[in-house]
Amino acid sequence: MASHAHPIHPSAQALGDDEVLRIRNDFPILETEVNGQPLVYLDSGATSQNPLSVMEAEQEYYEQRNSAVHRGAHTLAVAATDVFEDARSTVAAFIGADDNELVWTQNATAGLNLIAYSFGNASVGKISGAAQKFALAVGDEVLVTEMEHHANLIPWQELCRRTGATLRFIPIHDDGTLDMDAAAALIGAKTKVLAFTHVSNVTGVINPVAQLSAMAHEVDALVVLDACQSAPHLPLDVKALDVDFAVFSGHKMLAPTGIGGVYGRAELLDAMPPFLTGGSMITTVTMEEAGYLPAPQRFEAGTQPISQAAALAAATNYLRETGMERIHEWEAALGQRMVRGLEAIEGIRVLGPASGIPRAGLASFEVEGVHAHDVGQYLDAAGIAVRVGHHCAQPLHRRLGLNASTRASTYLYNTTAEVDAFLAAVAGVRGYFGVNGA
Repeated sequence: MASHAHPIHPSAQALGDDEVLRIRNDFPILETEVNGQPLVYLDSGATSQNPLSVMEAEQEYYEQRNSAVHRGAHTLAVAATDVFEDARSTVAAFIGADDNELVWTQNATAGLNLIAYSFGNASVGKISGAAQKFALAVGDEVLVTEMEHHANLIPWQELCRRTGATLRFIPIHDDGTLDMDAAAALIGAKTKVLAFTHVSNVTGVINPVAQLSAMAHEVDALVVLDACQSAPHLPLDVKALDVDFAVFSGHKMLAPTGIGGVYGRAELLDAMPPFLTGGSMITTVTMEEAGYLPAPQRFEAGTQPISQAAALAAATNYLRETGMERIHEWEAALGQRMVRGLEAIEGIRVLGPASGIPRAGLASFEVEGVHAHDVGQYLDAAGIAVRVGHHCAQPLHRRLGLNASTRASTYLYNTTAEVDAFLAAVAGVRGYFGVNGA
């Protein structure tokens, strides 16, 4: 099967519109027209598009290697297992982890639930030894932030409900940045878990991960990082950031849906009780009890997302070959272009840091007098795809005085012309809806 990938460029060379236009040739869906207009896809923060090389990797698996992994001795089973484990090695290296420190999951939400429910399993029953490190009880505290996606909030709410631990949160400033003074005051001897996002999916704020990790480790707390909005968009090294766990989703980083990952320090994963149980994660089973494999297999019960893992490996190769630093710099420039343009439009309130302050390549905003859903439909009529609603972050929106916002998010395949088309369309929203002052 023919390979479809743009030429590799040296990492020192900045991305520009000319190269981005070549990159776009790898993404057939970007040729789509919406309502007679060229598609401007600014919703990669929700789900990214797939290059041909990723789609081909999944197709090739089904055409040539489809079989169950870790189960058979026949040729196809061995080939499938090789693809599956090679993919693990590729993706683990992409985030700076060892092979045995990457657990496949359905997505990041499943990964966060895996961690939280495993901690819960360590908190009940006859758990002894190293697993006691994860046990929570009355008097213990789990600490999150006010900017969390629901996926990194509700599992901890449930864990605290089951164990009697207390859930607390680090507040944010009015510009969406984390209150680090409050963080220093809240992280203490009672803190057992600090769970926070690397990049806010609403404001684009990039949190100081290494600093927060150091503060948590001073009190022997475990650090759980939501890397959904960072793994696709900037260089990620979980060892350098010194986090204990991290989660990410493939569908936000050029891969298909149905695949994601949990990074965990090897010694921690091996000590954690399993979350899902069944086939493929056991050593021996009797009618009375079972023994469990070491990580990562102890957390991978049942049939795994084999073709999706192969496709995710192809996606990380595509990102690596393009250069994560280059991608981050390009998106940061697009994000600043969006924020500057939005700030210049009357009746627009941008959430998060003002222009000139570092942020990811996304911008959420409020249009005075127009509901976010109406804004989204207006933009869709112009062929521009954005996200509307609370973006699975109701507490954050409530803190900012809103029920919903409109979010435009970029990726390596977006051009400055697309950002300008988006800004021109936003400038016409209030006039179209007859809002006073427009």
